[in-house]
Amino acid sequence: MLKFEEVIRGCLRNDNKSKEMVYKSYYGYLIGVILRYVNERNDAEELVNDSFIKIFKNIGQFSFPKNEAEAQKAFKGWMARISSRTAIDFLRTKKTHLYVDDITEQQQPITSVNAITHLNVQDILKLLNALPEVQRLVFNMYEIEGFSHDEISKMLNIPESSCRVYLTRAKNKLRNLYSKTLTNSYAAS
Repeated sequence: MLKFEEVIRGCLRNDNKSKEMVYKSYYGYLIGVILRYVNERNDAEELVNDSFIKIFKNIGQFSFPKNEAEAQKAFKGWMARISSRTAIDFLRTKKTHLYVDDITEQQQPITSVNAITHLNVQDILKLLNALPEVQRLVFNMYEIEGFSHDEISKMLNIPESSCRVYLTRAKNKLRNLYSKTLTNSYAAS
Protein backbone atom coordinates (compact mmCIF):
# COMPACT_ATOMS: atom_id res chain seq x y z
CA MET A 1 0.00 0.00 0.00
CA LEU A 2 1.24 3.47 -0.88
CA LYS A 3 2.06 5.97 1.82
CA PHE A 4 -0.09 9.08 2.01
CA GLU A 5 2.69 11.37 0.81
CA GLU A 6 3.37 9.11 -2.19
CA VAL A 7 -0.31 9.24 -3.17
CA ILE A 8 -0.33 13.04 -3.02
CA ARG A 9 2.89 13.20 -5.07
CA GLY A 10 1.19 10.89 -7.59
CA CYS A 11 -1.68 13.37 -7.82
CA LEU A 12 0.88 16.12 -8.48
CA ARG A 13 2.17 14.01 -11.40
CA ASN A 14 -1.44 13.68 -12.63
CA ASP A 15 -1.41 9.93 -11.94
CA ASN A 16 -4.98 8.65 -12.32
CA LYS A 17 -4.50 5.77 -9.86
CA SER A 18 -3.40 8.22 -7.14
CA LYS A 19 -6.30 10.53 -7.90
CA GLU A 20 -8.70 7.61 -7.70
CA MET A 21 -7.30 6.64 -4.30
CA VAL A 22 -7.78 10.17 -2.98
CA TYR A 23 -11.29 10.38 -4.47
CA LYS A 24 -12.40 7.06 -2.97
CA SER A 25 -10.73 7.76 0.38
CA TYR A 26 -12.22 11.21 0.94
CA TYR A 27 -15.51 11.23 -0.98
CA GLY A 28 -17.56 10.36 2.12
CA TYR A 29 -15.78 12.96 4.21
CA LEU A 30 -16.39 15.73 1.68
CA ILE A 31 -20.04 14.78 1.14
CA GLY A 32 -20.44 15.23 4.90
CA VAL A 33 -18.85 18.67 4.74
CA ILE A 34 -21.05 19.79 1.87
CA LEU A 35 -24.27 18.37 3.31
CA ARG A 36 -23.84 20.81 6.18
CA TYR A 37 -24.43 23.56 3.61
CA VAL A 38 -26.90 22.16 1.08
CA ASN A 39 -29.98 20.00 1.65
CA GLU A 40 -30.25 18.31 -1.73
CA ARG A 41 -28.20 15.12 -2.08
CA ASN A 42 -27.86 15.56 -5.88
CA ASP A 43 -26.50 19.08 -5.43
CA ALA A 44 -24.11 17.81 -2.76
CA GLU A 45 -22.80 15.03 -4.99
CA GLU A 46 -22.22 17.49 -7.82
CA LEU A 47 -20.47 19.90 -5.44
CA VAL A 48 -18.20 17.12 -4.15
CA ASN A 49 -17.16 16.38 -7.71
CA ASP A 50 -16.59 20.09 -8.37
CA SER A 51 -14.51 20.20 -5.18
CA PHE A 52 -12.34 17.31 -6.32
CA ILE A 53 -11.71 19.07 -9.63
CA LYS A 54 -10.49 22.11 -7.67
CA ILE A 55 -8.50 19.93 -5.27
CA PHE A 56 -6.65 18.13 -8.05
CA LYS A 57 -6.12 21.36 -9.97
CA ASN A 58 -4.65 23.10 -6.92
CA ILE A 59 -2.99 20.17 -5.14
CA GLY A 60 0.39 21.80 -5.71
CA GLN A 61 -0.68 24.51 -3.25
CA PHE A 62 -1.06 22.01 -0.41
CA SER A 63 2.00 22.16 1.79
CA PHE A 64 2.92 19.18 3.90
CA PRO A 65 3.39 19.92 7.61
CA LYS A 66 6.78 19.17 9.10
CA ASN A 67 5.25 16.47 11.28
CA GLU A 68 4.37 13.54 8.98
CA ALA A 69 1.70 12.32 11.37
CA GLU A 70 -0.25 15.55 10.83
CA ALA A 71 -0.21 15.36 7.01
CA GLN A 72 -3.55 13.58 6.56
CA LYS A 73 -5.28 15.83 9.07
CA ALA A 74 -3.90 18.93 7.35
CA PHE A 75 -4.94 17.57 3.95
CA LYS A 76 -8.48 16.89 5.16
CA GLY A 77 -8.70 20.43 6.53
CA TRP A 78 -7.38 21.86 3.26
CA MET A 79 -9.93 19.84 1.26
CA ALA A 80 -12.76 20.81 3.63
CA ARG A 81 -12.00 24.50 3.11
CA ILE A 82 -12.12 24.07 -0.66
CA SER A 83 -15.38 22.11 -0.38
CA SER A 84 -17.06 24.56 1.97
CA ARG A 85 -16.12 27.47 -0.30
CA THR A 86 -17.46 25.53 -3.29
CA ALA A 87 -20.76 25.01 -1.45
CA ILE A 88 -20.88 28.67 -0.43
CA ASP A 89 -20.27 29.78 -4.02
CA PHE A 90 -23.08 27.46 -5.15
CA LEU A 91 -25.47 28.93 -2.57
CA ARG A 92 -24.41 32.43 -3.51
CA THR A 93 -25.33 31.80 -7.16
CA LYS A 94 -28.77 30.54 -6.11
CA LYS A 95 -29.53 33.73 -4.23
CA THR A 96 -28.67 37.15 -5.46
CA HIS A 97 -29.15 38.86 -2.09
CA LEU A 98 -29.01 37.85 1.53
CA TYR A 99 -31.54 39.84 3.52
CA VAL A 100 -30.99 41.07 7.03
CA ASP A 101 -33.94 41.90 9.27
CA ASP A 102 -34.00 45.30 10.84
CA ILE A 103 -32.58 44.07 14.11
CA THR A 104 -29.43 45.16 15.81
CA GLU A 105 -26.88 42.94 17.45
CA GLN A 106 -27.65 44.44 20.86
CA GLN A 107 -31.22 43.09 20.69
CA GLN A 108 -29.97 39.50 20.55
CA PRO A 109 -29.14 37.86 23.89
CA ILE A 110 -25.66 36.45 24.29
CA THR A 111 -25.92 32.68 24.51
CA SER A 112 -23.66 29.70 24.48
CA VAL A 113 -24.19 26.32 22.85
CA ASN A 114 -23.62 23.25 24.98
CA ALA A 115 -22.18 20.07 23.51
CA ILE A 116 -24.82 17.87 21.95
CA THR A 117 -23.99 14.45 23.34
CA HIS A 118 -27.27 12.59 23.03
CA LEU A 119 -27.66 12.99 19.29
CA ASN A 120 -26.07 11.10 16.44
CA VAL A 121 -24.74 12.68 13.25
CA GLN A 122 -28.01 12.28 11.33
CA ASP A 123 -29.95 13.99 14.14
CA ILE A 124 -27.50 16.89 14.15
CA LEU A 125 -27.75 17.25 10.35
CA LYS A 126 -31.56 17.34 10.65
CA LEU A 127 -31.30 20.10 13.24
CA LEU A 128 -28.91 22.08 11.04
CA ASN A 129 -31.14 21.59 8.00
CA ALA A 130 -34.07 23.02 9.96
CA LEU A 131 -32.27 26.36 10.17
CA PRO A 132 -32.99 29.07 7.61
CA GLU A 133 -30.34 28.94 4.87
CA VAL A 134 -28.35 32.03 5.87
CA GLN A 135 -28.31 31.04 9.54
CA ARG A 136 -27.14 27.51 8.65
CA LEU A 137 -24.47 28.96 6.38
CA VAL A 138 -23.12 31.37 9.01
CA PHE A 139 -23.28 28.72 11.75
CA ASN A 140 -21.35 26.20 9.64
CA MET A 141 -18.76 28.72 8.54
CA TYR A 142 -18.14 30.10 12.03
CA GLU A 143 -18.63 27.14 14.37
CA ILE A 144 -17.59 24.23 12.17
CA GLU A 145 -15.22 25.60 9.54
CA GLY A 146 -13.62 28.20 11.81
CA PHE A 147 -14.02 31.28 9.64
CA SER A 148 -13.99 34.64 11.44
CA HIS A 149 -16.96 37.02 11.30
CA ASP A 150 -14.86 39.30 9.10
CA GLU A 151 -14.15 36.48 6.62
CA ILE A 152 -17.80 35.41 6.58
CA SER A 153 -19.05 38.95 6.02
CA LYS A 154 -16.71 39.36 3.05
CA MET A 155 -17.61 35.98 1.51
CA LEU A 156 -21.35 36.50 1.89
CA ASN A 157 -21.23 40.25 1.23
CA ILE A 158 -23.11 41.13 4.43
CA PRO A 159 -22.15 43.42 7.33
CA GLU A 160 -20.11 41.80 10.09
CA SER A 161 -22.77 42.76 12.66
CA SER A 162 -25.38 40.86 10.61
CA CYS A 163 -23.08 37.87 10.67
CA ARG A 164 -23.12 37.94 14.45
CA VAL A 165 -26.92 38.29 14.52
CA TYR A 166 -27.37 35.31 12.20
CA LEU A 167 -25.03 33.22 14.35
CA THR A 168 -26.90 34.12 17.52
CA ARG A 169 -30.24 33.35 15.89
CA ALA A 170 -28.91 30.03 14.61
CA LYS A 171 -27.68 29.07 18.07
CA ASN A 172 -31.00 30.03 19.66
CA LYS A 173 -32.99 28.09 17.08
CA LEU A 174 -30.70 25.05 17.42
CA ARG A 175 -31.11 25.19 21.19
CA ASN A 176 -34.91 25.27 20.84
CA LEU A 177 -34.90 22.45 18.27
CA TYR A 178 -32.57 20.41 20.47
CA SER A 179 -34.83 20.93 23.49
CA LYS A 180 -37.86 19.81 21.46
CA THR A 181 -35.92 16.75 20.24
CA LEU A 182 -35.04 15.81 23.83
CA THR A 183 -38.58 16.39 25.03
CA ASN A 184 -39.95 14.23 22.21
CA SER A 185 -37.43 11.46 22.81
CA TYR A 186 -38.20 11.38 26.56
CA ALA A 187 -41.94 11.40 25.88
CA ALA A 188 -41.54 8.47 23.48
CA SER A 189 -39.60 6.37 25.99
